[in-house]
Amino acid sequence: MPMQRRLPKRGFKSASLKFNAEVTLSALNLLDVTDIDVLVLKQAGLVGELAKVVKIIKTGEVTKAFKLNGVGATAAAKLAIEAAGGSLA
Repeated sequence: MPMQRRLPKRGFKSASLKFNAEVTLSALNLLDVTDIDVLVLKQAGLVGELAKVVKIIKTGEVTKAFKLNGVGATAAAKLAIEAAGGSLA
């Protein structure tokens, strides 16, 4: 029997996943600040301490005008933030 069939199959889990984080729009509404960066999200406890790349996803609604610095956003989240008067930098 060939070697590739004798060995057990293993999945793949990226080692860089622990450095990525996602935040929803409804979680942003809970914050009191309007200028948001990765450090603010870490201090609020919305992302882990190891997070380096943060992305905003559209789940919920935005009621405040947020200014995002160094934080990514999905296309739908970007439209929702800009419709509320916010901006992405």
